[in-house]
Order: sequence, then structure tokens, then C-alpha cells
Amino acid sequence: MTCFSQIDSLMIQNQNDTLKQTIKKENRFKVAGSVIADSFLSVPGDFSAMGHNVSSDWKRTALYTAGIIGLIAVDKQTTGFLHDHIEPNIDYSLPDLDPKDRIPYVTQDGSYILYPIIGLYAGSLIINNKKGQVVATNAMKSLAYSYVITQLVLKTITSRNRPHRRLNDNNPVEEPFTRNPWDFGNYNKVHFLSGPNGGTSFPSFHVTAYFAVAKVFQMEYNNYWIPYTFVTAVFLSNIKAHEHWVSDLLVGGLVGTIIGRSIVISSRKQIAKRESGGFNEKPKKFTMHKQLIPQISNSMVGLHFVGSF
Repeated sequence: MTCFSQIDSLMIQNQNDTLKQTIKKENRFKVAGSVIADSFLSVPGDFSAMGHNVSSDWKRTALYTAGIIGLIAVDKQTTGFLHDHIEPNIDYSLPDLDPKDRIPYVTQDGSYILYPIIGLYAGSLIINNKKGQVVATNAMKSLAYSYVITQLVLKTITSRNRPHRRLNDNNPVEEPFTRNPWDFGNYNKVHFLSGPNGGTSFPSFHVTAYFAVAKVFQMEYNNYWIPYTFVTAVFLSNIKAHEHWVSDLLVGGLVGTIIGRSIVISSRKQIAKRESGGFNEKPKKFTMHKQLIPQISNSMVGLHFVGSF
């Protein structure tokens, strides 16, 4: 009897091990597929969350708008201070990447943001880590949204000219640069690539993208210091190439924060919805209580079945 029990236990254990290996193989593709599906399904929620961030508190939105106008009003002073006293003290650069090793149309400093995201996704895919895949996917979405919202939409609408470098010197201004912080409305065409073109100053695309990515990592891993320190170090390594007013930078950070926050909130809602079967609450299980009651009479003997639910 003992021998048969041991054999049965071994057979059951082998079956369980085989089942676990099968489930693990299936889960690798299932996890990757569910992450990608959730990423696409959450797109409407992403923009809904962005709209909610702006419209949920009109007093706060009005306060931010007034603050932005105030920043533009003092841009000549703050940007001049940036040119004269801050930029000269930032003198470092990241190792150059060979152009053939860079993704086309991605800048040198942008590569230092994009490649870690790609690495995180590839590594998480290899080890079947869902969290890493979700974070990397959300970070890529934040870059894409930053490009569309800031580079294509906001820059085109505002069409602000970039500040003359250096703002406080006596050299003549060369177009399309300006010393006037209110030099908006210089539309000529939609600029698909970032660069010192006319009417492409407000807000900064790079700051928008970097802060959007940092916000995603901050919320997903509950850590402020690492993501924000990293993106700031990358941005400052090439600060002289970013021809922007100070308000361009600060508004870019604000827009990026809204984008990153909205993506994470929408992603969490989509994941919760899928895991609960499409409902906010799990549906109640159907239960039925059964009873068998003996029944004896002059004409018959039997059982009476009663079910209640």
C-alpha cells in the first residue's frame, strides 16, 4: 500500500511539473500579448485622463495659466540670466554615440533616453517580467504623445520664435531668433523634426519628452530621485544646443508631467478592467443550496429534492 502511494505521488508530481512548464511557456506569450493589447486599448483613456487633469479643477488650471503668462513676461530677464550665469558653468557632455549606432532622426542626448527604454523592454521580455514590459511600453507611449502634442500641435499653434543667443549681448539679431519674448504667431509650416527653426520654441519638445518618461518611471517604481536625476543630467549635457526661453522649458516640464501621469493612470485602469473581466467588481458566483428529504407515504417511498439559490 505504501509503495503504491509513493508511486502515485511521484506521478502526480511529474504531472504538476510538466503542467507548470507548459503554463510558463504559454504565459510568456500571453503576458507580452496582454501588455501590448492593454497599451492599445488604453489610448482613449490616456487622452481622457489628460483632459481630466486640465478640466477637473478650473481654478488650478487658471492659476497655472496665469503663472505661464507671468513666466513669459519675465522671460527676457530669466533667459538672459540662464545664458550669462548658468550655462557657462555647465561644462560636461555624455560620450558620443556613433551616428551609425543611433536610430535615425534621434538626437545624441535623445538616444540616452530611448535606448534604456528599449533595453528594459527587451530584458523584461526575455525574463518574462510583466512589470518591466508595462513600464517600457508606457514610456514609449509618453515619447510618442510628447512628439504629437508638443512638436506637432503646440509648437505649430503658438509658433514662437527662439531667443537670440546670447540674449544680453550687443550683437545683431539674426532671423528666426528674437529678443522679444512675446514673438508668437510666426507660423510657416509644421516642423516634423526638432531644431532651431522659426516658430518652434514653445514649449520645449525635449523637456516634455524627458519629463513624461521620468513621470512614468517615478509612478511605476515609486522613486523620484533616479528618473528625474537621470533625465536632467541627459538634458544638461547638451543644454547649449537647446535654444529656448526659460518658460519653454518649464511649460515643457508641466506638459510632460501631465502626459506621463495620465498614461500611468489610464494603464492601471485598463489592467484592472481586464483582470476583473471587464467590470469594476468581480461578478458574484452563482450558488445553489441542495437538500434531499426522505418522503414516505402510504403509496410511495422516495426522496424529495429541494434547490434554493
